[in-house]
Amino acid sequence: MSINLHFTDDDWQRIERDWTAWWAGGLDRPLVIIENPTSLLPLSMEMTHEFLLEKPIDEVLDHHQMLLEAREFYGDAYPRWWPNFGPGIMAGFLGAKVNCDPEMATVWFEPNEKPAIDELRFTYDAENPWWKRINDLTRRAVERWGNKVCIAHTDLGGNLDILASFRTTQQLIYDLFDAPGEVVRLCGEITKLWVRYYDELDAIIKKAGRGTTPWAPVWSPKRCYMLQSDFSYMISPEMFQKFVMPDLEACCSTLDHPFYHLDGHGQIRHLDALLSIGKLAGIQWIPGDGQPPEEEWLELLKRIRDGGKLCQLFVTAEGARTIVKELGGRGFVFYIMSFISSREEADDFLRVLAAEDSSR
Repeated sequence: MSINLHFTDDDWQRIERDWTAWWAGGLDRPLVIIENPTSLLPLSMEMTHEFLLEKPIDEVLDHHQMLLEAREFYGDAYPRWWPNFGPGIMAGFLGAKVNCDPEMATVWFEPNEKPAIDELRFTYDAENPWWKRINDLTRRAVERWGNKVCIAHTDLGGNLDILASFRTTQQLIYDLFDAPGEVVRLCGEITKLWVRYYDELDAIIKKAGRGTTPWAPVWSPKRCYMLQSDFSYMISPEMFQKFVMPDLEACCSTLDHPFYHLDGHGQIRHLDALLSIGKLAGIQWIPGDGQPPEEEWLELLKRIRDGGKLCQLFVTAEGARTIVKELGGRGFVFYIMSFISSREEADDFLRVLAAEDSSR
C-alpha cells in the first residue's frame, strides 16, 4: 500500500548524508528536528488494550498512516513510526501483566505472580502474545511502507526497570541489599534476552534499508537504540556500577550508535560512569518535572560534550538559541517543542540558529 508523505527520496538522501556526518563528528551545525504540531495528536485512543493487542493490524497502521501523511518534516526531521506499547514492554514479553490507561495515555506493568526471588527465571517465549503482536506490527509496517518510513524498535526498557515490573519497585530496592547475587543473575538473564529481542526486530527493520531509530528522535544508518535505567534514579553510584553498568556495556557492544536516556536530576550522579563507556555515542538529557529547562543546564551539557559524547535534547526554539549562543551547536540534536507550524517559519528559525552558531 502506498503512502503519501510530505517527504521525497531527495529528502531521505539529505537525512542520510547529514546524520551520518553528525555521528562521525563531521557536521559543524546542530541537527534540528521540527514537526508540525497539528499532526501530533493525543495518544488516548492508542493506549487501550483493544488497540494495542486486538485491533486488526492494518486498521492500526491505517490510523498511523493518517498521522504520518498529515505531518510536515522540517530541518532534519524524517518520517518515523514506532510501536508504542509503553516503556519497558519487554516485561510483557516475559509474562508481566500489561495495564493500559487511555485517560493517562500510558502503559505500566506488574507481576502476575510473586515467587521468591531465587525462584524467578526469565526465558524466551516465541508465543507470548505481546511479543507476537509487536513482531507482526513491525513486519507489516515494513512491508507496507518500505523505505518511505523508518520503523523504530519498540521501547524494550532497561534491566532494572524490567525487573522492577516483576518484583515491584519497593521490593527490588530491598533485593539490592538482601539478595544482590540474585539481582545480578536476573539482570544477566534480562540482558541476554534484551539483545535477542533487539536482534530479531532489527532483522525485520533492516529489510527496509532506511536505517534505525528508537522511540526518541534520533536516526542512524546502522544499529541505534536509546538505552535507559530509570530505576537508577534511586540508587548509588556503587550500585549503578554493580547492577546497571554490565548491562549497558553489553548492550553498547552490540550497537553501532547507542544513546542513554539520562532522565532527571537524580541520575546526574551516574554521568561519570556513563562517560566512561567507550562505545556509548551520546546522552539524551531530560531534566524532569519541576526542574529548570534544558538551556539552564549548560555546565552539564558541556560535561557531556567534553566527555566525547553527542547530546540530544527536547527544547523550545528559544532554548535551542540559548544553547547555541553559549556552547555552539556542534554535537547537539534538538527536538523543537515550540509551535512552528509552517515551512517558512521553520526555515526562518533555522537561519537564525545558523547565524548565531557561526557568530560564536
